[in-house]
Amino acid sequence: MGSSSWVAILLFSLTLLCSCFATEVTYDASALIINGERRLIFSGAVHYPRSTVEMWPDIIQKAKDGGLDAIENSSNGANVDLQNDGKYFVPAWSVTVLDGCNKEVFNTAKVNSQTSVMVKKSGDASAKLTWAWTMEKKKDTMLGKGSLKAHELLEQKEITFDASDYLWYMTSVDINDTSIWSNATLRVNTMGHTLHAYVNRRYAGYQFSQWGNSFTYEKQVSLKKGTNIITLLSATVGLANYGIRFDKIKTGLAGGFVQLIGKNNVTMDLSTNLWSYKVGLNGERKRLYDLQPRIGVSWNTNSSYYPIGKPMTWYKADFKAPSGTNPVVVDLQGLGKGHAWVNGHSIGRYWPSWITYTNGCSDTCDYRGKYTVTTGTICANVYEGAQLELSCQGGQVISQIQFSSFGNPQGQCGSFKKGSWEATDSQSVVEAACIGKQTCGFTVTKEAFGVPINAMSGINGIARLAVQVAC
Repeated sequence: MGSSSWVAILLFSLTLLCSCFATEVTYDASALIINGERRLIFSGAVHYPRSTVEMWPDIIQKAKDGGLDAIENSSNGANVDLQNDGKYFVPAWSVTVLDGCNKEVFNTAKVNSQTSVMVKKSGDASAKLTWAWTMEKKKDTMLGKGSLKAHELLEQKEITFDASDYLWYMTSVDINDTSIWSNATLRVNTMGHTLHAYVNRRYAGYQFSQWGNSFTYEKQVSLKKGTNIITLLSATVGLANYGIRFDKIKTGLAGGFVQLIGKNNVTMDLSTNLWSYKVGLNGERKRLYDLQPRIGVSWNTNSSYYPIGKPMTWYKADFKAPSGTNPVVVDLQGLGKGHAWVNGHSIGRYWPSWITYTNGCSDTCDYRGKYTVTTGTICANVYEGAQLELSCQGGQVISQIQFSSFGNPQGQCGSFKKGSWEATDSQSVVEAACIGKQTCGFTVTKEAFGVPINAMSGINGIARLAVQVAC
């Protein structure tokens, strides 16, 4: 995670750098779509302490000539004055697209989308789950068998090439004097994120880095006289996708060391040993997550015993899908760290045993809202000039306006609160438009809430409406 100074980065005013031709802006899960063409937005930063206001036009022009689409602004929001082409408020962490350089047609933070707070229905569906499990087969890696060999510790991303989160490092060491090495310390410096170790097919344990940084793994191991096989499994937990030279950040054991520390601190460096490598897990190769049974794979269904706290275990469960078309939440609380699939489709990595800090992001840099289990609540956050649209599901109607504020409300769905100012008619306008209806909507304007045009002079930013209703 970056430092707090990165929280307020703002991507503003695409049109400062782009040609002013956009007339239609939409989006999907992958990108902004401008005039039917997916656009990847490249941005750069201006170092404001070194740049006076007079320098900005030249700096922005040079950024445009260099291929940038946007300029970052490290603030919680920006009032952009384009003089003859108008004034615009750009919320933090957002991109604004102007049509003809003088009309805002899209802003990523002002997308009008309803937040539906999901309902937890009665009936214990988890009791109907039928569980089975199987251990990851590791015979080949425990014997040091890989597909690639090198006298160095290789970088993980370069070897795995996104085919897997896992890379096996394997080597052997001959021990003659057990008085020095029978009880040794295995010390490994790794770039993260998680490292498991096995010595002579015996599991030594694992360690992980809290934020994906480098760390030193240390565990006591027992070595025997003769040849000993050391097997290390390096696992990533997602990769950085932002920051300075994020694509150059190394993972795995590259640039680190592997050492054995014996009696009286006698040290044996294995970093330049002959290392064997294997990409991925056998379970991945056999596609254990597919719906179709895999040849040669047996699943344990003994309901009296499930392996708990056992690394490298595959679990699967069958359940009857709930009726209806509402989304289904897969609650992975109680699991450690791994990867999940539903009907053979990956739904991503999970790590519920490690919860991020609750203050990791302020309200101004997070527009997603939060998932809360409650009864029939829906929310909307709409900027002035956009359309409010609310809709209850399953034939329900809007029964109560729990919160409504047109002004500068704070918070998010489930925790809205009034800001420093609001329209007097904030509640009554929404009640008149929505109470008793399954769907409702209207254009959010000052006039709709009885706010005089000149009443907002001196107020920073554009007004918006936050609404929370009960179905």
